Amino acid sequence: MPGKARKVTIADIATEAGVSVPTVSKVMNGRPDVAAATRQRVEEIIRKHGYQRRTDERYRKSNLLELMFHELESSWALEIIRGVQKVAVENGMAVVLSESQGLLRPGQSWLENVLARRPVGVIAVFSDLGADQLAKLRARDIPVVVVDPVGEPTGQTHSVGATNWQGGLTATRHLIDLGHKRIAMIGGPPNVLCSRARVDGYRAALETAGLTVDPDLVRYGDFHVEAGHKQMLALLALDNRPTAVFAGSDLQAVGVYEAARAAGLRIPEDLSVIGFDDLPVARWVGPPLTTVRQPLREMAAAGARMAITLTGGGQVEHHRVELATSLVVRSSTAAYIRK
Repeated sequence: MPGKARKVTIADIATEAGVSVPTVSKVMNGRPDVAAATRQRVEEIIRKHGYQRRTDERYRKSNLLELMFHELESSWALEIIRGVQKVAVENGMAVVLSESQGLLRPGQSWLENVLARRPVGVIAVFSDLGADQLAKLRARDIPVVVVDPVGEPTGQTHSVGATNWQGGLTATRHLIDLGHKRIAMIGGPPNVLCSRARVDGYRAALETAGLTVDPDLVRYGDFHVEAGHKQMLALLALDNRPTAVFAGSDLQAVGVYEAARAAGLRIPEDLSVIGFDDLPVARWVGPPLTTVRQPLREMAAAGARMAITLTGGGQVEHHRVELATSLVVRSSTAAYIRK
């Protein structure tokens, strides 16, 4: 029988790349003091051979799950944290939080810190890691799972999301069924996957009902209160204002409430409002907000379990998991009565 193939070593990688062993080590550790061309050559050879560093005491992983947000604020993030924390406790692990200061793609310093912490896995929330960052983490056997990815997930990226298109469709159909025809949409950033899917679901519901999609009624912003307030003020300034609005997040809907109040409009008598997420605030605003429930804790927990399974070379059934959204009807939507 033929002999078992010899495992590639770090010295083999260095020889093939024409560099020293310390240089290969620097590349694998994410150190910045390596020329870009050299780094690229070494990383290509590492990927070609599927090389993973040996697991001895110097390189053994910590008992941490890295949870990274592009911005760490609002109860939306808290729901994600609770989902990951639950799984971490069940597995005797701890959670370390990191933030990329509002950047969808974290910088080099974040990567260096993660490599130094050696977590079991990384759960990146609403973020877009670069191919080189993913390669460096993969070379250290640190799996990455993206929760609510910014862009279309590839076959190489494990991700967890929600049925955003269906949620947008369901929300808009609810307003149509109440007799509304002038339905506005305040989406999130147009370059973000979940935002585009919610707007596409809104458009599909209108078109299926034979209603025209009026471009004046479709607005975009971020998912925060200020964007909902600003875009609702603009919508209310139209000569033919909407009678209902679908906000791309509950926080945007809070901004819509304030704009309506300032304009002397009553919800839902003068304006029906529906949000997205079902954050705790949705139950406590006045009137309680009709919304689309996005199972944030469950999404986060699924991402954490996936990362734990993948560490050490484990396999998961699907690269992409989508959890179902559902409509939660409260008091902010009502039948349209022609005045």
